[in-house]
Amino acid sequence: MSLKMLSLTKQLSIMGVFTALVCIATISFTVYVPSTKGFFNIGETMVYTAALLFGPLVGAFAGGVGSMFADVFLGYYYYAPATLIIKALEGLIVGFLSQKGQAFVKAYTKREWRIFTIEIGVLIGMLVSLIGFLYYSGIVELYSGIVSAENPTSTVFIPVEFWFGVGALAVLLVTVLAFVSEAEFGFAIISCIFGGLWMVFGYFIYEQLFLGVFALAEVPINIGQMTIGLIVATPIVRVIKRALPQLLESRL
Repeated sequence: MSLKMLSLTKQLSIMGVFTALVCIATISFTVYVPSTKGFFNIGETMVYTAALLFGPLVGAFAGGVGSMFADVFLGYYYYAPATLIIKALEGLIVGFLSQKGQAFVKAYTKREWRIFTIEIGVLIGMLVSLIGFLYYSGIVELYSGIVSAENPTSTVFIPVEFWFGVGALAVLLVTVLAFVSEAEFGFAIISCIFGGLWMVFGYFIYEQLFLGVFALAEVPINIGQMTIGLIVATPIVRVIKRALPQLLESRL
């Protein structure tokens, strides 16, 4: 087998693995949103991980196809066509910006990027606390795996203080990473934010124009998905880049 064919096989394997990971992450934990007939999930963690590690093509394919399959498996088939496009573009944006940002990073000092990253961390912590306080406090119905939206797997009480603690933890995590990571860590967060904002906008337009539901209700939910996704994905990506640099030779 030629080196070119070997490289292509490896790239396709990576796409397949991350497509499955996106799907699994999406269906592993969901919270139903009755007003939009949609759901909160943690699929962004794997969409961002794929895009930051292997670039826009892997991010787009894994994000779009993996998330679409999750919609179908969970019974949210009416979201599947939009998800394919919205999540694919989300992965594409994150992967593209993270790759192109390497030259931009060099234009600023390490101290400037460190300060900027900490400021982003504070913003993320505030978003997590606010969204959790407004939408996920009190009695919350949780869903895990492939289940009906009408049959939650468990019901738990989440105190307001929990979300303030999570927000503070997010600020602490990003601050620590700002001091121990390279400047590109801050730009990885920016890439995820831009991709996530497209995701929020894309679903808002689809719900408003095609589903006829109260689309505004899911905006904070999707912002929460974006925030959790980048909090989880960026440290994972940093660890993988340090531990397995040879893996990134397969980047498309």
